[in-house]
Amino acid sequence: MRGELSADVIVIGAGAAGLAAAGQISRAGRSVLLLEARDRVGGRIRTRHEPGIAVPIELGAEFIHGSAPLTRALLDSAACPVVHAADSHWSVHAGRLVRRDALFPQVIAAIGRTSVLQRRDMSFADFLSRYVRLPGEARQFALRMAEGFDAVDTAQASARALVAEWTGDILGEAPQSRPAHGYDCLLGALLAPQQAGALQLKTSATVRGVRWFRDQVRVAGDFAGIPFRARARQAIVTLPLGVLQQSDPAAGAVHFSPPLTAKADALRLLASGAILKMVLRFRSAFWEEIAQGRYRGAGFFHAPGAAIPTFWTAGARAPLLIAWVGGPPAARLARRAPRARLTLALRSLQALFGRAVDVPAEVRGCYEHDWQLDPHARGAYSYVRVGGDGARADLARPLEDTLFFAGEATDTHNESGTVAGALDSGRRAAAEVLGGA
Repeated sequence: MRGELSADVIVIGAGAAGLAAAGQISRAGRSVLLLEARDRVGGRIRTRHEPGIAVPIELGAEFIHGSAPLTRALLDSAACPVVHAADSHWSVHAGRLVRRDALFPQVIAAIGRTSVLQRRDMSFADFLSRYVRLPGEARQFALRMAEGFDAVDTAQASARALVAEWTGDILGEAPQSRPAHGYDCLLGALLAPQQAGALQLKTSATVRGVRWFRDQVRVAGDFAGIPFRARARQAIVTLPLGVLQQSDPAAGAVHFSPPLTAKADALRLLASGAILKMVLRFRSAFWEEIAQGRYRGAGFFHAPGAAIPTFWTAGARAPLLIAWVGGPPAARLARRAPRARLTLALRSLQALFGRAVDVPAEVRGCYEHDWQLDPHARGAYSYVRVGGDGARADLARPLEDTLFFAGEATDTHNESGTVAGALDSGRRAAAEVLGGA
């Protein structure tokens, strides 16, 4: 890129939020410069299509949680069907693999019998131990659910925020689905309707600094190692929370001048959670055949106490199992070598199925992406720390009608950590920009 680029609005980050924001603004006739540090769009959506496998391999976002009308509408516009994700749960209990679908409803019912969170917030671990009456298995399930689904440290995570999410639209009886052809279909749907000539998309364009004053934004960075500059009247920042919290330029930090002082409390009261996701490929979907087909159509397998406690199927009799662990255990495992992580995953699977199958003999491959070490992510998705009521709204609030903020961490409708939350935040930030025009 030569010279100084210019547009009405600069959007930093071409994940779901940035693409949604850029599309809405460009369709309104305003010029947009969309800058993405990666050599691809999509952010924490990363889909692989492998020969011989009928379903996509999702290294990042995978599920559609709840109704998610915008997500579904975009997929429909791309002629990408949505398929139901099996939600049956099998867990090792008393040495046997048995159906345990009732644990989450049991947890929600017990949570509903206390009103302490209406008076004050506390850590989720403290809330469970002091105020929620649950048998041991259900209590451990709740802790694993918080770590696994929400990627939280239960000693730091806001119980109030977690309970609000768990009793909202994306869990419980809400539908759980997947894009049949992969989440990358969504990216095409977001790019397709862009106003011709109104959008400049630059990938491999890493933003290093943002200098801003009211009605004036100057961006500096490098494009494939070559310095560039850009200017606009306004900018939408969709950087992931983990990147916004960085201070070391070598770790991907973006320098804002003046600094984002008004966001300091929000950034302190939000955390970027860790996950470890390994997509294991096998010779066949062996779990469909063992035990006289007992597990045919299963959704999730749980091995409490194992190094990797949760696995789920990818549907369509695909020879894939997704190994998953979240929270502090994921952060610790991420420091292990890939071969060591695979060994632990296979041992955990063997603990599930016992002598019914030789799991290591069945494995044919493993796919993963380390979102914690990814300099453009620095974590999987966000959660609220104790006392963080309003932190997401504070992070989302515009500064001087000049800097606007989007991304799943700014969602205020209990859809943080999801593609739906990111999309909605992008649309909201675009409406704020256009409303102030």
